[in-house]
Amino acid sequence: MAEANPGHEGDEREADHRYPYSRCSSTGSIHTLTSSANNTDVTDDEDSDRGSQMSYKERRREAHTQAEQKRRNAINKGYDSLQDLVPTCQNSEQGQGYKMSKATVLQKSIDYIQFLKKEKSKQEEEVAALKKEFVALTIMKLNYEQIVSAHQSQPGQHSKQISDDVKFQVLQDEAASGDKEAAVRFQSCFAEIIRDGGYTADQVFNVDETGLFWKRMPSCTYISKEEKTAPGHKVSKERLTLLLGSNASGDFKLKPLLVYLTENPRALQGIFKPKLPVIWKANKKAWVTVVIFEEWFKYHFLPAVKKYLEEKGLEFKVLLVLDNAPSHPTNLGEIYPEVEVVYLPPNTTSLLQPMDQGVIASFKAYYTRETFRFVLRVTENCSDKLVVKQVWKGYSILDAVKNIEISWNEVKKSNLNGAWKKLCPDFVMDFKDSEKGKSLDAVRWNTVLYSKKLNLEVKAEDVNKLLESHAEELSAEDLIEVEKQMIEEEEEAPAPKPRALDARSLSQALAFFEQGLVMMKELDPDVERFTQFQRVIEDALTFYKETVKEKQVKRSIQSKLEIYRFKRKCRAPHAAHNPQGMSYPDSTTPEIIELSPPISPEEISYHESTTPEIIELSPPTSPGLSHHVPSRQSPVISRGSIPDGVTITKNRR
Repeated sequence: MAEANPGHEGDEREADHRYPYSRCSSTGSIHTLTSSANNTDVTDDEDSDRGSQMSYKERRREAHTQAEQKRRNAINKGYDSLQDLVPTCQNSEQGQGYKMSKATVLQKSIDYIQFLKKEKSKQEEEVAALKKEFVALTIMKLNYEQIVSAHQSQPGQHSKQISDDVKFQVLQDEAASGDKEAAVRFQSCFAEIIRDGGYTADQVFNVDETGLFWKRMPSCTYISKEEKTAPGHKVSKERLTLLLGSNASGDFKLKPLLVYLTENPRALQGIFKPKLPVIWKANKKAWVTVVIFEEWFKYHFLPAVKKYLEEKGLEFKVLLVLDNAPSHPTNLGEIYPEVEVVYLPPNTTSLLQPMDQGVIASFKAYYTRETFRFVLRVTENCSDKLVVKQVWKGYSILDAVKNIEISWNEVKKSNLNGAWKKLCPDFVMDFKDSEKGKSLDAVRWNTVLYSKKLNLEVKAEDVNKLLESHAEELSAEDLIEVEKQMIEEEEEAPAPKPRALDARSLSQALAFFEQGLVMMKELDPDVERFTQFQRVIEDALTFYKETVKEKQVKRSIQSKLEIYRFKRKCRAPHAAHNPQGMSYPDSTTPEIIELSPPISPEEISYHESTTPEIIELSPPTSPGLSHHVPSRQSPVISRGSIPDGVTITKNRR
């Protein structure tokens, strides 16, 4: 180590005496006068003075590093907390391992705060409107009481008077959508049914129908406005019915039943309907009828539930909760003794039915979001009106079916389980209504963000109106118009080309994927990322690769069988001249060796081979004589046994 400069050291001591307080570190600590004075009391040994000075600097550097690390940890913790609080940060389109940048978190937080302010002002307006209505109803009630009092004071009118209970019934509980007293009574009865039957949450199911206008935009968008003014068929009035359901544990979702207006729409031409992610049915009004419900119950519900319970190791006994819809048969429990069917009391559906406790609402919110996401994905974030309208025009019922599958899968297990909170609280594990509301708010907010990217300018209240509009019923005129349009589409649709996975087309498609992987490998500098991408693609293509191999093997076997049959057919007339009784193999290509002039069969030796061969002796010892070599053996003519003048000709048939 170089020797310290005494003059420079003196200057430092002098500076320490003039400025007894040293500079602050990043932690804000201030060295006291005592510590500074102690640093000036040095011995004459310069080496020891230099060593103590270096350790002081190291301590300051370490303190600064620790303070900086604490500051960074506090900032990261703050961003993590902010990301947990803001719903739009939690529902990112990226995967679970994706971490948002700080700038993105801040921007989403600011946007969400503005959204909350708008929602708050909207709620304040609604509260003010409700207060006004309450005051108006109070005044009406007081006026009505005065009228009744005056009416009662008139003599001779008591025989015609109506009781006060009947007069005020409209202002009391009957105005509510459900019968609360009947709901309370049914809850206790349902608990007894569960207890007596020994049902678990996995064995109790509920299903319910709901309408869905699968191609409807919010009324404020230019797409919806132009459709209303245009003549002819209104696509936004095309309605389908879905039957959704699950068990009480939320562990098993039933495959949705979809009832459409026509059996074979143009978008499904050539599609094998049993492989759709929904159970496809159709009638002219797109309603679930008794016949459709019975078919669904017998051929879909029972087999699916039975398989699920067997996999869980549970007894096949089921409790099915239904409402009193006309499409629900009343004798299901009598026909199928394994299933006990319980019907909800009238006017209690909105209070008790699990599917109506936020499950269907969540599904429709997810479907609306997926619809906007579909348009955004196809347009590649282009907000041009012509492009958006063209993409929306091409949105077909097949696209809707795919979005229905995605949306139904989005409904969480906790939501399905929490929906039983009113009907059977004992089945609910851990569910908070605030979490459900928070999740739906985030879905609506994402829908608003997608609409802005498409230049549609949809607000949160517009999304709510769209979700509420799915409960509308079509008029008779609308049904006639839609049915007419469906018939025209079926008549105009060309004959569909059947879809099939043939080996040649599959091989070509797989070759394109291989070329794409090669290009991605050359372009991506991140080897680890490309490896993960390659693994995902190869796993997804495994089924198609195995299908190609199976078809190629079947094709090869079929070709060999055809050759074999042809050989048998050609040799049939000479079967009587085959004294050895030899036959040809089923799956090999025969090879012929012709010997001229003939030799006896005893002079032929054999060796193992993968290709069986046939020896023809020309001229044969008898007409049509040929000797077949058994499978996996080929004849070899022993050189010493070939007579003079014999020629060997080897060919393949």
